[in-house]
Amino acid sequence: MTRQPSPALPPGGTGLIAGYIARWRPSSVSSEAACFARQVAAAAAPATRARANALLWAAARLAAFSVPLGLEPVPEVLLHPSVIERFAASAPGLSGSARRTLRTNLRFLARRVVPALAPADAALPRERAKAPYSPAEIDGYLALADAQATPTRRMRAAGLVCLGAGAGLTGADLRGVRGTDVARRSGGLIVDVRGARPRAVPILARYHQRLLAAAAFAGPGLVTGGTSAVRKNITTPLTRSLAGGAGLPRLEASRLRVTWLSDCARLLGLATFMHAAGITCSQRLGDLLTALEPAGEAEAVALLGAGR
Repeated sequence: MTRQPSPALPPGGTGLIAGYIARWRPSSVSSEAACFARQVAAAAAPATRARANALLWAAARLAAFSVPLGLEPVPEVLLHPSVIERFAASAPGLSGSARRTLRTNLRFLARRVVPALAPADAALPRERAKAPYSPAEIDGYLALADAQATPTRRMRAAGLVCLGAGAGLTGADLRGVRGTDVARRSGGLIVDVRGARPRAVPILARYHQRLLAAAAFAGPGLVTGGTSAVRKNITTPLTRSLAGGAGLPRLEASRLRVTWLSDCARLLGLATFMHAAGITCSQRLGDLLTALEPAGEAEAVALLGAGR
C-alpha cells in the first residue's frame, strides 16, 4: 500500500489537529477503512499532527486488512489484542520495522480508545542476578571442606566448590561430572560436561589443585558423590555440611555459578567493552553472538584464566 503524503497544515493547537483528522480522506484505502481510522484517531486525541498522521495510517491499514476478513470495523473488534497481533504478523507487504511501528501505534490506540481490552501492563518484579561470593568467602567454604570428618566428604565438598566456582556448573551438569572427566589438556585444566549441553569447560587456575585431588579420589565415580547423575538432591548434604561458618552466607550452587561468571567477565573485560559500546541489554550481546563462532579449547583456556 502506497502511503499518500499528508496535506501541509499551518501550526496550530488541538482544534487544528481535530480538523485535520476530520478531513483525512486518503485515496489509497477504502472509505470504510478511512472512517474507522478517523474515529479511533479522534478518540485518541493525539497531541501533534505528526502523531495524528501516524495513528490514522496505522488504523487505516488495520481496517484494510481486517474488514475483507469479515471483521466489523468498530474499535471493540479491530483493536482487540488478538486482531492487532494477527495483523502485525500476517499483513502482506510490510517490512519488519514497519510491522513493529504499526503494532506499537495500534497498541497505543487500543489503550486510549478501548482500555478495557488493553489494560496497562502491570509492573512485575524482575529477579536480579545473585551476588557472587567474595574470594574470602570461597576460601571459607574450602576451609570448611577441609574440616569434614572423612576423606570422602572432604573430597566431595571440595569438588562441589571447585566445579561451581571454578567452572560454573550447576544442576545435572554438576552432579554428572566424574573424576575421569577432569583432565589436563590444551595448556590448562578442562572438565568435559556430558549433560544436555555437552561442552568442555576450562577451570579457573586457583581451583586446579583441589579439583585434581577430588577427581583423582573419585576416579570413574561421580565427583560430588552418589551412584547416578539423574538422582536429585545429591549436593544437598554437601551444601548443608558447608554451612555454619562464622560470617559465611548460605552456600548455593547458583551463587557459585554467578561467582564463576563474574570472574570470567572480569578476565574478558566485559564491563569495559559494554561501557565503551554503550550496551546495557544482554539481548544485544546474544544477537551479536549469532554471527560468531566460539574459540577453540586452547584459546578458551587462555581467555578464561585456566592456564597452568
